[in-house]
Amino acid sequence: MATAPTPQTAEELLRRLAASLRSGQLYSQGHPLIASNLGALGRAIDVLHEAAPSLVIGLVGDEVIVDEVPVGATATLIPLVRRLRQIGIERITIDRGVEAAEIATFAEFVAQASQDEQSAASFPPLPHVRVGRVHLAERVEGRTADMAAFRKLYADAVQSAETIWDSAHAEQRPDATVARTMVDGLAEAVSQNRTALMALTALKEYDNYTFTHMVNVSILTMAQARALGIEGSLLREFGLAGLMHDIGKVKTPLAILSKPEALTPDEFTIMKRHSVDGAEILRSTPDVPALAPIVAFEHHLRLDGSGYPEAARRPTLNLATMLCSIADVYDAMRSQRTYQQSFPTDRILAVMRRQDGRQFDQHLVRRFAQLVGVYPVGNLVRLSTGELAVVMRSHAPDPFRPHVRVVVNRHGQRIGAPVDVNLWELADAGALAPTIVEPVNPADVGIDPLSLL
Repeated sequence: MATAPTPQTAEELLRRLAASLRSGQLYSQGHPLIASNLGALGRAIDVLHEAAPSLVIGLVGDEVIVDEVPVGATATLIPLVRRLRQIGIERITIDRGVEAAEIATFAEFVAQASQDEQSAASFPPLPHVRVGRVHLAERVEGRTADMAAFRKLYADAVQSAETIWDSAHAEQRPDATVARTMVDGLAEAVSQNRTALMALTALKEYDNYTFTHMVNVSILTMAQARALGIEGSLLREFGLAGLMHDIGKVKTPLAILSKPEALTPDEFTIMKRHSVDGAEILRSTPDVPALAPIVAFEHHLRLDGSGYPEAARRPTLNLATMLCSIADVYDAMRSQRTYQQSFPTDRILAVMRRQDGRQFDQHLVRRFAQLVGVYPVGNLVRLSTGELAVVMRSHAPDPFRPHVRVVVNRHGQRIGAPVDVNLWELADAGALAPTIVEPVNPADVGIDPLSLL
């Protein structure tokens, strides 16, 4: 597992970055001091890349974060922080394998770009360096503005997924830069507030299943990984693998992908080829981590040897594969499509437990059930009292009785001050205890449950 940098190595990196910025602003290109500072910056980056395949520098409030390590904005770093904010850069991702010329191009851009927050949009495309915004600078739960930021992050990710798909279809190579930039933002959000981001994956307002499925599987894979203690660059690799798990379907005929009826045996044989095609596409795509083609190849294999590719039995599966497979099945079964009704979470979890758990790792399924709950956070539900409520938090010991926020009374009237209820605390009332009767489509009653989280 990748390890976080130490405070000393994180601060050294930032000092070298600040020194490179100063020399780039004070001296003309070719000055020996610029080359000296860039060389020292490259060595500081190499030290961090020994522990992780990529590193992320983010501006959060008055602090600079290097992966998981906060570094206070000292007098030496204040000009660097100010400069990055002036040109609209709040996050920098540098991948292992970065060339000296890329570091020089990045440093020159930071030193010379005009003082405009839109300048970051003109950052030149580099194979191993990406810049962007910090989508959520702090963890704030329960505010409409915060959920709006999550919605925008999710909607942007869906658009990026379409770009990635189109590039894979046209060039047989997905756009790895777009993918990694998108996953950087999602991983950051998952680390800060995975509950709210997971709630967005249940939205029904996005029409294109292919692209929302890519984003949802990425989010749900990272949410599981984060709950297992995986973070930093390895968390992003899990997210990228989840995002790309179905990329081989760009080679599947559209008539088969979009067929509303059940596939014939011959058509299903063609469909199954996507796991091999995906692995081949990702193996030949530069700057895609080795984990991605492994997950693309394995994500339809099962622990009991079933699944496909049929000839690829494994004594064990990669952890990322197992988490991605759970996310894939869960999101596919809960999605309404022309040839399939959507299933409630309890039904989906029951499917994952069938055959005595020989297909999925039951320890991971149990953890996933605790993570999403039988009634996932953000769901609008009807109570046995006739009231409508939003699920706020699952309760692992009794997943059928979550924490809810009542928003409509039994007479069908909106409540001015919603009331929070822990359903599990009322279980002692026996038959009189309120329970969840059914999920409710928010569009049918004109309620946005996410704004109430």
